[in-house]
Amino acid sequence: MSSDHPVSGVAGRYATALFELAEAQGALDAVAGDLDGIRAMLNESEDLLRLVRSPIFSADEQGRAFAAILDKAGASTLVKNFVGLVIRNRRLFALPDMISAYKAILAAKRGEMTADVTSAHVLSGAQIESLKAALKSATGRDVNINTKVDAGLLGGLVVKVGSRMIDSSLRTKLNSLKIAMKEAS
Repeated sequence: MSSDHPVSGVAGRYATALFELAEAQGALDAVAGDLDGIRAMLNESEDLLRLVRSPIFSADEQGRAFAAILDKAGASTLVKNFVGLVIRNRRLFALPDMISAYKAILAAKRGEMTADVTSAHVLSGAQIESLKAALKSATGRDVNINTKVDAGLLGGLVVKVGSRMIDSSLRTKLNSLKIAMKEAS
């Protein structure tokens, strides 16, 4: 693995291999788009997430399901082959981390930053663009956003950019209020 790639572990090794293949084929953006589509599907479907995470499903079952999903989504042959390899090697559980790692490598190559944003609800395209603009003005760099939904936040956002974390979630605010009230009594 190249030392300039900001990823490590199993997900990092797979992502680096995919990145190098995509770069050789001039398909960095196409692959990123396909991976964004897969991430969106995982965020929207509990059943698909269960298929990815559960060791109960055989590689054949996972392979058939993902082949149908990727065909319907119009994914590139490179991404289909990559996901097929991940499934055959029984590493599908790490696919979300592989997607994040690929996006981090691509962002580093372009001199961009990546922010991980967790929200209580799926963010609209306009909300994501507004968040990108705010983060760009705060950091001075273009920022790619990885979104994740956690209904337990109740409302607000948790934003991680590099080593900085901004937690404006309603859950955290309520917990802080509860602690303050206990101290006051």
